[in-house]
Amino acid sequence: MLKVSVFTADGTRPAENALVKISYTGESGQTIEEVRTDSSGQIPVLDVKTPPLEYSMEPSEQQPYAEYTVQVEAEGFENSEIAGIQVLPSVRAEQPVRIAFQVGAEFERLVIGPHTLWGEYPPKIEEAEVKPVGESGEIVLSRVVIPEYVVVHDGPVNDTTAQDYYVRYKEYIKNVASSEIYATWPDDTIRANILAIIFFTLNRVYTEWYRNVH
Repeated sequence: MLKVSVFTADGTRPAENALVKISYTGESGQTIEEVRTDSSGQIPVLDVKTPPLEYSMEPSEQQPYAEYTVQVEAEGFENSEIAGIQVLPSVRAEQPVRIAFQVGAEFERLVIGPHTLWGEYPPKIEEAEVKPVGESGEIVLSRVVIPEYVVVHDGPVNDTTAQDYYVRYKEYIKNVASSEIYATWPDDTIRANILAIIFFTLNRVYTEWYRNVH
């Protein structure tokens, strides 16, 4: 199942009557669904084809999810496309699309990479279990702080040329979880993995682990 929501670039207003075209990734010229958004900027939940459930429940040589491309056209806005949207069986994939007000008739295309459980990625850069501290100041925060935003460094820790993004903490956890586990797994398994992600992230916040990066 796939649900698409279309909003303005700042996320404050739904885009009504936007034309949403859906195709298989790699076959963007062959539209399988074409529908317009309602007053809430949403389209009906679509029942799209997906691989068998068992592909995502244990290691398999078969890709466990289908990949779809969403193209959005709306009067007064730049056209937008998101490719590689991952749709698993028996669960609903929700894809928000933000479109910018038309300035130079540009076309924005985003490509979602393979899931970390399926694609081949470089190994995680190892970090010391105990981090040496060569400066004074408050290293371990004296109070419990649940951040509203976290800073995501788009590159290796020591790459000062990589860009930093301020991401809402809840959105960060949600995106990390969806990138590292499959939504088809049992609820207790999903909950345990999300708790581990939360605890690891808060540890880095409380200890100011990456304080020398910026």
